[in-house]
Amino acid sequence: MNGVVVSIRDLIVRVQFDEDAPRVGELLVVENGLQTLLLVDHLEPNGIALCLNIRTVRQVQKGMTVKRTKRGIEIPVGEKVIGRIFDAMGAPMDDLPPVSGDDVEYKEIMHIPGRTTNFTMAKPEILETGIKVIDFFTPFVKGRKIGIIGGAGVGKTVLTMELINNIAQSGGGLSFFAGIGERIREGHELYQTLKENDLLKNTCMFFGQMNENPIQRALIAIAAVAEAEYFRDERNKDILFFADNMYRYVQAKNELATILDQVPSEGGYEATVFSDIKVLQDRLSSNEKGSITSVQTIYVPADDLSDPAVQMIQHELDSIVVLSRKVAEQGIRPAVDLTKTTSSLLTPEIVGDRHYVLSVQVQALLQKYESLKSIIAIIGENELSAVDRADYAKAKKLIANFTQNMHVMEKHNGVPGEFSTREQTLQSIEEIVA
Repeated sequence: MNGVVVSIRDLIVRVQFDEDAPRVGELLVVENGLQTLLLVDHLEPNGIALCLNIRTVRQVQKGMTVKRTKRGIEIPVGEKVIGRIFDAMGAPMDDLPPVSGDDVEYKEIMHIPGRTTNFTMAKPEILETGIKVIDFFTPFVKGRKIGIIGGAGVGKTVLTMELINNIAQSGGGLSFFAGIGERIREGHELYQTLKENDLLKNTCMFFGQMNENPIQRALIAIAAVAEAEYFRDERNKDILFFADNMYRYVQAKNELATILDQVPSEGGYEATVFSDIKVLQDRLSSNEKGSITSVQTIYVPADDLSDPAVQMIQHELDSIVVLSRKVAEQGIRPAVDLTKTTSSLLTPEIVGDRHYVLSVQVQALLQKYESLKSIIAIIGENELSAVDRADYAKAKKLIANFTQNMHVMEKHNGVPGEFSTREQTLQSIEEIVA
């Protein structure tokens, strides 16, 4: 039984079904000669399906016939998607032909795989990133989540691209990149960088950029996660999942909630913000078939770390790298706030006693440095005791030691990038602390 369009308001299309109503998450097709796709958001009384106009097609009119497809959004999965860029609907964005053929499988992006109960975590495996500040303060452990948090323009994307560059090159694993509501330029630059470094052969990319409507920006994260789940569960792969930017996913859902006239909750966010984040983060998990290690950037609106959405995303992460505008203004790169950067994985069981003891000593020195800074501003460094002066000098050396040139910035500033092994990082810190 077909439906009929009864009202249109911007991206919201209401479709009347007298019988055989569609399910939530199903795709409908408008018979307007363009086969416009609508996504069922929810069902209202009297057989009305409230739908979202995914591609912002304006040639939809009241009274048009709408057909059910009896399926949700399906994207191609398998070997043919590696090295390609897709949008939220699984359509290519790299000017290459669509993924097709009898051997191509499809996966519905809204379908959440069943939970496993017989999964035991393997011994923690530390992945070397070559970035001193990350390897030391927020060890990169396989199957866990790391967040890079900061306001606009403090270097979140650069740090992510450096991680992709360093980890993917030591490679073997499969990398995923989800560009959620970010700048078009950044997506283009990342694609070119991966192409030049011959890393596209084990990377799969999904983009829903700033110019897209909120429906596509919200769906892009789900599509990328669904693809990663397929490779983890069906191909037993270990996945490296990069998401830039997780806050934009919340923003897109927020815009949708506004269009749908939903009453906002805490901080002006959509009512289901917490469950939306939770469901997405839970899908980025590991099981006995494979692991998903994720790196997520989180934009901080107005540099306010206490923002409810930022706090909510933070709760889902194992490690948090905080980028600070104050640090960036001092010319330190990466602009990491060493006192706010934390990790639940910095334990003797995971990193070993040597690394753990060093981290405690370094944190103590940095805390002391922060408290001495305000005293020095008033009375000067010479008035400090000999012990305080020595500790202050050590802390300054440590901060300088964590400054590092990035490989991905080499073509912009002409300064060669640096790669520091974990052993080199620990040695350099031991020399300063001792």
